[in-house]
Amino acid sequence: MKRNRFSSRKRISADATELGRLAIGLAESGSRLEDLFWQNRLAELIDRLFHDGAEDDLTASLDRLFDTHAMAHDDLADIVEAQAESCVMSDRGQQFDVLLIAVPVLGWSRFSIPAATIPKSILQTLKVHLGAHVFAAGARFAIADYLYSPDQLPHSFVETWQLLQKLGAAALAGADLSVDGSSMPETNRFLSDTRYLVGALAVARGLPLFRWNEEDKSTREGCLKEWVRQGGPCLEPVLTGCAYQPLLADAYHAACRAADSASRPYSLNASVAFLQATLGQPPEELRAIVGSFHDKRLEEYRIGFGPRDSDVIYHGVVWPLLGIEDETTDVAGEIEGVLRKAGLKEVVVLDQQFPYEFCDDCGAPLYPNVEGETVHAEMPEQNDTPSQTLH
Repeated sequence: MKRNRFSSRKRISADATELGRLAIGLAESGSRLEDLFWQNRLAELIDRLFHDGAEDDLTASLDRLFDTHAMAHDDLADIVEAQAESCVMSDRGQQFDVLLIAVPVLGWSRFSIPAATIPKSILQTLKVHLGAHVFAAGARFAIADYLYSPDQLPHSFVETWQLLQKLGAAALAGADLSVDGSSMPETNRFLSDTRYLVGALAVARGLPLFRWNEEDKSTREGCLKEWVRQGGPCLEPVLTGCAYQPLLADAYHAACRAADSASRPYSLNASVAFLQATLGQPPEELRAIVGSFHDKRLEEYRIGFGPRDSDVIYHGVVWPLLGIEDETTDVAGEIEGVLRKAGLKEVVVLDQQFPYEFCDDCGAPLYPNVEGETVHAEMPEQNDTPSQTLH
């Protein structure tokens, strides 16, 4: 996925240099035909680097272009993502388009949100509903039998490509991918977080991948509605004690970005519900303080929640900027709108800029209070609650 990159002045390899040259050629192309020439050359080189496990070459080239040629950086990032999440595979002499997909699920809980192995019976039921409401008729697909937390997803382009190869082969074989849950890294405990089903779709070359690609006039909105209505309840046994909201399956990187975006308002609503249940107070008795936190630029907003009659902060949420959002985007207005819709009557948006700092002792984010100070979020002592921040 595209992300901010830190400057790198180190010498880079010949392959990384060639990636940059090809990406600049694509960025400066003047025709669709020339675009295809550069894209094909890039795809061939990127595929070889994936096979070689050369993540450093990909990262070095993206770092260099981030500093020197923004358009080429974005073009290269797009193609690296595409090659990491899609490929062509053969089965019995027939070629198939294979796409790595993710199905995000937003959730919150006063306890822990599971990241665990999915029982076979539940996995098969989920597949029935995905096949009926989301994926194109006739598509082969495999799902990993594990509900991933963000910490457990692939951390690099090469790891993403490797997962694509495993799941793509499973889809063509009519099987699912068994994941060793004991080898998974532990995930932190957060009030609100995202979980992911991860799988692969395989269709004969050129055929539809999703239901909304077909000619029966299905729409993304209609597919999501049916998936939530019929597939959503099947997740309840693996999300015990959680409120949750399934999102629509999509290509891996697109689904992860959609989840990042949707998780921001979801976390605010979850926080209001959590405080209302824990404190026994209606939303009207709460106050939210919104502050902007800056490093070299605006990095994120932090929202502190507390009682209307005190400057203490019980709970906090981080609202990171995504995509093209910056100081000119009315993110604070969006945050205020979500909070007021959730029932808060008092929302204070502070004008001052806060430094992008964390607690020196525990590393937790500090949140603004109504006095314009940054403080720890601390629930009243009698409450045994999860970490007061969002993943």
